[in-house]
Amino acid sequence: MTAPVDVTAALQAKFSQITPRPTLDHPAINVPPTEVIAVLKYLRDEFAYDFLMDITAIDWAEGVSPRFTVVWHLHSTQTHTYIRVAADCASDTEPSVPTAVELWPGANWHERETWDLMGVAFKGHPDLRRILMWDEYPYHPLRKDFPLAGIETALPDLEVAEETQAKVLPAPMVGGPFVASSAGEISPSDAEPRAKDESWNELREKPDTPNGLTPTA
Repeated sequence: MTAPVDVTAALQAKFSQITPRPTLDHPAINVPPTEVIAVLKYLRDEFAYDFLMDITAIDWAEGVSPRFTVVWHLHSTQTHTYIRVAADCASDTEPSVPTAVELWPGANWHERETWDLMGVAFKGHPDLRRILMWDEYPYHPLRKDFPLAGIETALPDLEVAEETQAKVLPAPMVGGPFVASSAGEISPSDAEPRAKDESWNELREKPDTPNGLTPTA
């Protein structure tokens, strides 16, 4: 699917580095990070994409470059059309793009969530703090290198942690990866992901075996 011809033509005439982005649903374009704010403003002002629905990011995994892509989802309340704008981050180790807060004040929380969970910074953001995890949390949980079950971490309140000796524990069934059966017709309850290794969980410690492998019968 491609963007409407008039929008695409206008964008490519004004921003020569824009390219179509493969998509199965709404129109989508790739934009250089240095031009993304100008493109977003142009779409808002000239084509009535007045509603910023979401900002998110993709981690293509370690070893892939560019590793991180930021995605803006726009909707026009006048024409009832959508467009997706994507920009690859120039750095794989310190990914960043400019903030869109001056275009849409609601971008504030979207950008904080993307920073919190994916570690992508938004340059010029007025208050780029974590929004779900606590400020001192050392990880970005939606990155590909973050374990699905989580990482054991000290509680954010050090006084409470010292008193209780409690920690933030990994999730149950830490023996993932998690999979769902796709064989034939199954009920929603049976489709829930299951850990490939269910021999250990939050109540049973992982067996101490060579290479960390679980013994088989």
